[in-house]
Amino acid sequence: MTRANHKNPTADNGGHRDPSNGRLGLAWRIAFVFLVVILIWLLILHVNRVVFGPGYDRLGHVVSALLLTTLTVPAVVLARRFLDKRPLRGLGIPPLRTGLRSFCIGIGCYLIPAGIGLGVALALGWVDISLTTSLTTLAGILLGLIALVFLSEALLEELIFRGYIYRNLNGSLPCWTSVGGQALLFSLWGISIGAFLTTERIVFFFFVAVVIGMIRAITNDTWACIGFHLAFQTVQQLFTGPWASDAFIVSASGTLERVVFGLVPIALAVLVLELIVGKDTDWSARHPDTVPIERDRSGEQRY
Repeated sequence: MTRANHKNPTADNGGHRDPSNGRLGLAWRIAFVFLVVILIWLLILHVNRVVFGPGYDRLGHVVSALLLTTLTVPAVVLARRFLDKRPLRGLGIPPLRTGLRSFCIGIGCYLIPAGIGLGVALALGWVDISLTTSLTTLAGILLGLIALVFLSEALLEELIFRGYIYRNLNGSLPCWTSVGGQALLFSLWGISIGAFLTTERIVFFFFVAVVIGMIRAITNDTWACIGFHLAFQTVQQLFTGPWASDAFIVSASGTLERVVFGLVPIALAVLVLELIVGKDTDWSARHPDTVPIERDRSGEQRY
């Protein structure tokens, strides 16, 4: 611990207790929440397999989304209140009427480069996509998929990793270290629940988490991360996932999934964001989380 931290009783530390208010140290808080969310996912996955069997089942997806939301959101809120003892706004999720612009920016950071990549791929004949249903049916499929991705993936994973974990890390560590730390934990979480089973997938989703973490650091708003995640997974699953056969016939689906809707938007997302917001980010900055929940009255903290 530096001398400055000795002088600042509210600075986070990695010990068992924060001497200023008796709360658990940084590492213990993150470890506790990390283990809880792993257990929640493993429990729901087990229930899904027992009830609906192996493989993908749409009703099972709906049930899992509702159960995950019901268990995970209260877990993170309670951890923020009773472990962190800090205001919920620090998670970077203001009411949607406030965060809507950031949410839309996050969506654009994915859709703009993915759309450009798709246009090039179609023009060059690398992929071919044929619609096999009516536009009305497609709209229904899309709305249902958006709702499921939002509840089971985008909201929860961003709340945990770019909301809770990033916020706690950035209270003591520079932005760039916090981005890397949450990405590493995200990868370990994916491995633990069986979502990332190959080296290629682990590496890819580590870099996805780095990019989304950078979006969090640049915008100071988890809604932007939710928007990006929602667009990313909705597009992937609509065209190349288990929902694709309901609406499309796709040639070269591997190229579409890994390159057009994968590497291209992931590589260009931060550049697109920088062009939209025009902001210089201090990647060495720390944003101490020092205002206890009972003393918070300002309503201004967004980190």
